[in-house]
Amino acid sequence: MPNMPNTPNTSPDPNWFHAPGYANLLVYKLSKLIFDLNSKFCDRFIDKRSRTHDQMVQAARSSKQNIVEGSLEKSLKSYIKLLGVSRASFEELVEDYHDYLRLNKLPLWEKTDTRVIQIRAIRFDDSDLLNWPNWANLPNLANQPEEFANLQITLIKMECYLLDKFLHTLEDKFIREGGYTENLFKRRLNYRRGI
Repeated sequence: MPNMPNTPNTSPDPNWFHAPGYANLLVYKLSKLIFDLNSKFCDRFIDKRSRTHDQMVQAARSSKQNIVEGSLEKSLKSYIKLLGVSRASFEELVEDYHDYLRLNKLPLWEKTDTRVIQIRAIRFDDSDLLNWPNWANLPNLANQPEEFANLQITLIKMECYLLDKFLHTLEDKFIREGGYTENLFKRRLNYRRGI
């Protein structure tokens, strides 16, 4: 290997890759499930030519995609911002489900409802999440908009809770460690000082 004069330490930065990545995050996995189920709900119960159909599909997509995009940002500040956009899109989507139930004179399950408690008690692992999209084909969901909409509302509320916790963790990290630009500047100063 040729001798490289005056090169800084080229050993890899142990923090260059932020494992485990978005695909392993529960907030991403749950957002993907919500997106899949939302698409099936909209195709079954919302007129495909309506603006509401498009809005609901796009809100679910935006929620999921902003988690992906944020996790790929080098800037922690940008990651936090995009997770906030994801969170807001989920609230928009849950409001569409509330509207659907109200306009169709279907009940919104209270958080104390036994069915909501049962859904919230589920602890997701990879096998559970892989099988959930098939729930949309079960007779009790496929033909029951009340159950399907309330399932989605419960899942979205769970997702929002997880996103809030994740955002809080990232905000604390930003306060403790600083952001990408700040840390890059520190590294530049250290390089110039020969540290």
